Amino acid sequence: MWGQVRKRLPAWAAVLATVAWAAAPANAQERTVNFFNWSSYMAPGVLEDFTKETGIKVVYDTFDTNETLETRLLAGKSGYDLVVPTAYFLQRQISANVFQKLDKSKLPNLANAWDVVTKRLEVYDPGNQYAANYMWGTTGIGYNIDMVENILGRGAVIDSWDIIFKPENIAKFKDCGVHMLDSPSDILPAALNYLGLDPNSTKPADLEKAADLVTSIRPNVRKFHSSEYLNALATGEICLVVGWSGDIMQARSRAAEANKGIRIGYAIPKEGAQMFFDNLVIPADAKNVAEAHELINYLYRPEVAAKNSDFLSYANGNLASQKLISEKVLKDKMIFPDEATEKELFIVTARDQQTQRAINRLWTRIKTGR
Repeated sequence: MWGQVRKRLPAWAAVLATVAWAAAPANAQERTVNFFNWSSYMAPGVLEDFTKETGIKVVYDTFDTNETLETRLLAGKSGYDLVVPTAYFLQRQISANVFQKLDKSKLPNLANAWDVVTKRLEVYDPGNQYAANYMWGTTGIGYNIDMVENILGRGAVIDSWDIIFKPENIAKFKDCGVHMLDSPSDILPAALNYLGLDPNSTKPADLEKAADLVTSIRPNVRKFHSSEYLNALATGEICLVVGWSGDIMQARSRAAEANKGIRIGYAIPKEGAQMFFDNLVIPADAKNVAEAHELINYLYRPEVAAKNSDFLSYANGNLASQKLISEKVLKDKMIFPDEATEKELFIVTARDQQTQRAINRLWTRIKTGR
């Protein structure tokens, strides 16, 4: 049939028609989802398996601060179809209309969602209309066990923010290397809580006190960065960090795999720590909305969520996955805190723009020393 049609066309038209006919099926089948996620935040093979099963190509980019993601989103035309903001940023971004509501008819696997987590998320996303939890964790203290014992004595225990926020204590670790998250939304609430103040305070005087506390320990901090500490801790380059639970647990796993005798510990300080939620959300201007829904639904399969939790050492919002998560991860109280520890955890909610600008100025002052 095609040969008969081709004979009735001029030569130039036949060539163009042949090219168009040959290319059409491939173009029609080409599907893509542009995914912007945190660095070191996906188990190997998960996205490749998704592509093999669905034919949807995943264009994957990473970031390491909420501020980076927010700048892209608020500027518009980010080019992303699926992003992973932390809940206190999510809350403000929903108000700024940068996301679209999830079509839950396309997300049958949300039936696996853990009601404990979804209820907590409603503080940020009333009715759970925009976001599905990906992973959640705590902000605490990671440390090299042997280096700490060399400095503080055999059997020394890290269990308090005193080790960070008392200048005379943190100074002991300056030479072996201290890192801290480049995240005012994690560090300043920890300082506020340590001072006995509301970690969500918007009072200028409270924020100044927290900034002064962090400034007092600033000379002992080698670097503020939100991803480099993972490898630095695993290789023994540093000995102490204020970081995210799962990242520190990943450092522990990498150190164990390297088999060089480096032992990593993690502490949720007894004074309390922040509990955070990272969530799957679709930007309002996403181009590949159907594909984004397919990827969310895939990530909510129990076996996929379990694979991610096992690799990342983060808890997730998928209750059904807990039957598949390794016992080592599921029973680790630093990953899945027990009830007593959970009572000491606090959440951070979105600040208004004026307060956030003030926090950003304070953070710049802390980091630069000016």
